[in-house]
Amino acid sequence: MNKASFVYATYIATTPEKLWAALTNSEFTKQYFFGREIVSDWQVGSSFKLMNKDKVEHYGEVLVCEPYRLLTVTWSVKDVEGERISKVTYELTPMTSTIKLTLRHEDLLEKDIRKDEGKMEGFNNGWPAILSNLKSLLETGKTLQAF
Repeated sequence: MNKASFVYATYIATTPEKLWAALTNSEFTKQYFFGREIVSDWQVGSSFKLMNKDKVEHYGEVLVCEPYRLLTVTWSVKDVEGERISKVTYELTPMTSTIKLTLRHEDLLEKDIRKDEGKMEGFNNGWPAILSNLKSLLETGKTLQAF
């Protein structure tokens, strides 16, 4: 089976410290990640969980943690065929008063990328909505009304 990747970059008017806190602090993630909390101590080798109320939706292990610069985790993917592991990397690149945030979701299957962009199915549709919500929250203090 061919492996697929999804890469998405956005530019956010914020600081590396504020963006890092938004990515790693559950009080922030609840606001822009549709009520989900991310739980970890962010030490390399530690586990992380993405929780929706009391249910674990995704989990993994912290592979790289360089505060304000780079975060890589394994990421569980569930589907009708079972469960498998992919990899998510957040890269923060300072650019004067803006931070370029690049998200890479690797080790996906072709079926994880969906053609129907009118729905929130597929990583190629979900991640841009989540990161747009994050950008809006950091720049305006509010999430997007559409979500």
